[in-house]
Amino acid sequence: MSKFHLNTQELLQGEFKVNKVNIAFVFQVNCPGCFIYGFPMMNDLYKSFKDNVGFIGVATAFEDFEYNNEANLKLLLENGTLVGETKKYYNTNFGLSNYLDIPNFPIAFDTITSSEQLLNSDKIELICNIIPNFENFSENEKEILLTKIKSYYSQIPVIAETFTLNQLQGTPSFIIFDDNYNILGVYFGHQNENILKTKLDYLLA
Repeated sequence: MSKFHLNTQELLQGEFKVNKVNIAFVFQVNCPGCFIYGFPMMNDLYKSFKDNVGFIGVATAFEDFEYNNEANLKLLLENGTLVGETKKYYNTNFGLSNYLDIPNFPIAFDTITSSEQLLNSDKIELICNIIPNFENFSENEKEILLTKIKSYYSQIPVIAETFTLNQLQGTPSFIIFDDNYNILGVYFGHQNENILKTKLDYLLA
């Protein structure tokens, strides 16, 4: 069973306590879909399950680093300040510059590292191990793949660890995991709230 690698900086809001069942919401502040679909759903789930499920929001960055940063996350949490494409969407469609449904669950910013730090650590092995059947590859195949991965990440100056180590598809992403950080479900993009509710109810039963 795959492990969820939660590598964040200190919490900027709330307190995250690992429970038997947990859900992480990975988002970017410059991601309109995260605000349109993700936050309202997570706030609803938090109201319904906060006594039995651990919740954490992880603001990450894999693009648009001038917007997707810890400073803009703090502004969002303080007064709902929007930036970039998210601000453009809400201003154009609703005449708003601030988000009205400010998240109320625990939130932290992803751990940011350089490509050099990542490539010179054992974390690069974690990325390889996510690849299906990697353990069955020949030593030559493993070496070729490792070289390709290192070459790819050497070209990326800023790397967000939670997003990268879990090889997430994009944002918004929702990861359900247990108290040993075993992944119980991964969902990417616009999700039906009832799907996540049903999954959480099932795991808590």
